[in-house]
Amino acid sequence: MSQQQHQRPARNGSAVWAVVITSAAGFITALDNLIVTTALPSIREDLGGGLEDLEWTVSAYTLTFAVLLMFGASLGDRFGRRRLFAIGLGIFTTASAAAALAPGMGELIAARAAQGVGSAIVTPLTLTLLSAAVPAERRGAALGVWGATSGIAVATGPLIGGALTENLSWQWIFWVNVPLGLALIPLALLRLDESRGPNPTLDLVGTVLASGGLFGIVYALVRGNAEGWTSTPVLGGFFAGAALLVGFVLYELRAKHPMLPMRLFRSRSFSAINAASLLMLLGMFGSIFLLSQYLQTVGGYSPMLPWTAMPMIAGPLAGALSDRIGGAPVVTAGMTLNAIGLGLWAITVEPHEAYTHMLPALIVCGIGLGMFFAPSANLVMSTVRTEEQGIASGANNAIREVGGAISVATLAAVFSAQGGYGSASLFVDGLIPALWVGAGAVALAAAVALLMPRRRKADDPAAGLSTAAPAAV
Repeated sequence: MSQQQHQRPARNGSAVWAVVITSAAGFITALDNLIVTTALPSIREDLGGGLEDLEWTVSAYTLTFAVLLMFGASLGDRFGRRRLFAIGLGIFTTASAAAALAPGMGELIAARAAQGVGSAIVTPLTLTLLSAAVPAERRGAALGVWGATSGIAVATGPLIGGALTENLSWQWIFWVNVPLGLALIPLALLRLDESRGPNPTLDLVGTVLASGGLFGIVYALVRGNAEGWTSTPVLGGFFAGAALLVGFVLYELRAKHPMLPMRLFRSRSFSAINAASLLMLLGMFGSIFLLSQYLQTVGGYSPMLPWTAMPMIAGPLAGALSDRIGGAPVVTAGMTLNAIGLGLWAITVEPHEAYTHMLPALIVCGIGLGMFFAPSANLVMSTVRTEEQGIASGANNAIREVGGAISVATLAAVFSAQGGYGSASLFVDGLIPALWVGAGAVALAAAVALLMPRRRKADDPAAGLSTAAPAAV
């Protein structure tokens, strides 16, 4: 049965409602990628816990989000996209309230993982619901609004989190989701049309293999310093995780309806941009995790991060530039600037550094981030056929989230091996090598990006989908 047979004709005015509802939902789920980073010192002061607990506060969200993202889209295809969209919003909203009310770190981490589950259902369905509701001739503009809203959420997450933490309390970074979620659920049920996908098959085996493999590796990275890198739990996590991921790839190669079609990676462009995205997030996410704590606990500065303003300026300019010269050189330049920015941080950072001395690193990293997101999403969409763009977007989002989860665990492991929270000097001793590792990962991402063909994307009505993947910094 075709997808058209699964869908009813769109109601009058439903296109406008679809843009508003899906953009708002995309905003709150994208916001939670980084909004928590600037609240970490306040959370640690209030709830206690060590570095591992702070890592899981971030990684619990990104990990469940990453491994369930494409599964969430499959659930919508099988049981109805509007229905699952509302259920996902309900899970996300309830988990946000639970996070705000959490009495300890264990409860907070569990609530963050539940938030990730809700986001994994909501995020891919915002794209499919919007595409189904908007006529083809207006779809590019509608998806542009959706992508811009999600991009602003990613860019301003630390800024909003810092403002709420500084002026209210850290709990408000979660409370802010609750009224929005409660308003969106009835709106979605009343104003969106139900639709189902052409392939209702669920890839349960692939989901279990990917989830188990990624959890094993992240668990080993987080526990490595505490239990010893040669301890049985840590080595077991690495080996079991790697084995399950190999099993995932082998299974997906043979599956009739795979969660992640491996044939997409036959394209050099698709493979290169996804590998570069993984490395980019692997270097940047953990760096932001540590730098936000440095600015507050060591420097004593406001939790607002100035670099979040730069992508809002550089992003639209980068998008226009990529239309003229192609996305590959813009993305490569953005990654190079991020590597340089992290290197500047590593050279500059001191226990009591003047804020003005940090501005060059802040500005360079901010511009680099702005040059990465929209053009890289353009590149992902231009490497696949139109009917595969939803799968490609989901795969790229998942790969980025995996990079973010591994990044926090890896750079925190480097930090704790060389330093700690005992004093400002000890914090900086751990931060500097972690930043160099992050800079190296981003520099490698820039090198991988050079493998992408330097061709302009042809003008296509589906180009509006290109803005649909700013899932995480």
